[in-house]
Amino acid sequence: MMQLRKLIDQCLSYILVFILATMTLNVIWQVFSRYILKDPSIFTDELARFLMIWLGLLGAAYISGRNGHVAIDILVKKSSEKSQKILKFLVGVIIIFFVFLVFIIGGGGLVHITYTLDQYSPALQVPLAYVYIVIPISGIIIIYYTITDLFKS
Repeated sequence: MMQLRKLIDQCLSYILVFILATMTLNVIWQVFSRYILKDPSIFTDELARFLMIWLGLLGAAYISGRNGHVAIDILVKKSSEKSQKILKFLVGVIIIFFVFLVFIIGGGGLVHITYTLDQYSPALQVPLAYVYIVIPISGIIIIYYTITDLFKS
């Protein structure tokens, strides 16, 4: 199980670096085409927006796996060791429940609706379902990380 987690970590880190590099090149091209060529590119704004969605959600999943997410741990630090384990378990269950409802059910519904309605982005003409598919994907990754953390401790 830990080898799969390391593989997911490594894949996510490469994907995130690729997305960030692509975003950087995209923005450089936008600035160059707008100010140097005096002919702004039409697709760069939309591409940057879609890449930001992917970067944010996959980055959240990656940080979740590293336990680097924002946490208020004042209650945990003042509790006994047994209470800390119980609190960590409860927080893990709440995270799984929230991510399942919002990312998997809600995000999956959004993907389904945009796919069913055959919606495309205006400039890139990419199906919006492809853009939004990252929501349930990152939800699955966050739930996997949380479950492995619960069994690890």
